[in-house]
Amino acid sequence: MTHHLPERLQTDRLVLRAPRAADTRTLFDAYTQDADVARYMVWRPHSRLAETEAFVQQCLRSWESGLGHPYILAKPDRELEAIGMLEARILQHTVDIGYVLARAHWGQGLMPEAVAHLTRTALENTRFYRVQATCDVDNQASARTLEKAGFIREARLERYLVHPNLSSEPRPCFMYARCR
Repeated sequence: MTHHLPERLQTDRLVLRAPRAADTRTLFDAYTQDADVARYMVWRPHSRLAETEAFVQQCLRSWESGLGHPYILAKPDRELEAIGMLEARILQHTVDIGYVLARAHWGQGLMPEAVAHLTRTALENTRFYRVQATCDVDNQASARTLEKAGFIREARLERYLVHPNLSSEPRPCFMYARCR
C-alpha cells in the first residue's frame, strides 16, 4: 500500500519512527500499564505484556495497510526506547491524530513539538487539507498540546467517545484542527 507519510521524522528532540515488534517491552514499561497515562485514552491500562504485544501487532498491520501511521516517539540518542506514540490515521483528505506520552516525559513540551512537526509534514502533502484531533473536555493537558501545536478548537462534540477509565458512557470531546 502507498504510504502518504514518511516512516521516519525527526524534530530537535525526538525521533518519530515506524514501530517494531521489539517495542513491546519498552512501551509496556514506559506507559501502557500506567493508569494515569491511560486516564483519557480509549483503552484501559494493560495488565499483561501480551496486551501490549497485541497492540504493537495492530500498529504493524496499520502501517502495512497504509491506513494508519502509528509513530513511536523516542529520543534521538535512545531510538530503541519508546517514550510515547503519535498516530496518524488517514481519512481521505484528512489526517486524524491521537497521541500518548509516558508520564516521565510530561511537561517538557515534547508532544506539541511532535504534533506540530507531523502536522506540517502532512499538510505539505497535496493529498491532505486537514489534520484533526479530539480530546475529552476535561483533558486540559491535551487541549494545551493541540493549541501549542497551532490547532484551533472548532467544536464541542457531545457524547462523542467512550473513555473507559472515566465512564462507560460516551463523553463530550473538543474537536481541534489545523487546515491549509
